[in-house]
Amino acid sequence: MNRIVLVRLLAVAALLLLFYIALRRTTRVPGRGQTIAEMAIDFVKVQIVDQILGEKDGRRFLPLLAAMFFGILAMNITGIIPGLNIAGTSIFIVPVVFALAGYIAFVYAGIKQHGGLRFFKNQLFLPGVPWPMHFILAPVELLNVFIVRPISLSLRLLLNMMVGHLLLVLCFAATHFLFITGEGLGFASAFGVLTLIGGIVMTVIEFAVALLQAYIFTLLSAVYIQQSVAEEH
Repeated sequence: MNRIVLVRLLAVAALLLLFYIALRRTTRVPGRGQTIAEMAIDFVKVQIVDQILGEKDGRRFLPLLAAMFFGILAMNITGIIPGLNIAGTSIFIVPVVFALAGYIAFVYAGIKQHGGLRFFKNQLFLPGVPWPMHFILAPVELLNVFIVRPISLSLRLLLNMMVGHLLLVLCFAATHFLFITGEGLGFASAFGVLTLIGGIVMTVIEFAVALLQAYIFTLLSAVYIQQSVAEEH
């Protein structure tokens, strides 16, 4: 148990508690909490799942993709919450876990839809390509589809959240130095105001990045699942 593990546990607990409070007594005419929760889930359903997977496949994978979206979002936002100040996704293991969940869903959906042999054929052998070229392209597709995809998903999320965290630390550490440690310097107050404003602006940007990265991660996972259930590559 360390600080970032505690932050992750708090993010998950807060997420579960909010949805439990909002949806524990659902009614035909929803109250404010139920309305907000339904709008949040509907955002994932309409903007990601239905558009990419369609209604039939979307219904199957909505629970996974919604959990992925809100889980990533909750852990991203901890980076800008005072007292927590670190994103739960800013260390590699959590992005990898989410990427592996999407990867397993991708393989499972393809094998269930087509059978194992046809699934791997669809992923590795591009249609319309002269057969001698498959000796070159099949290994490339194997590397791209089954190795690069989960790694790239993980790294995209990790690096965005880690860089945002470092920029926030830089802005507010500079503000602390200029206002307190560097109090005797003539320019300290002026530059301290600038770094403080920069930190506030970066906090707003980091919130937007947290939301955007959850959206992109979930969207790409849905795209990969859709490619696995499609008839052709």
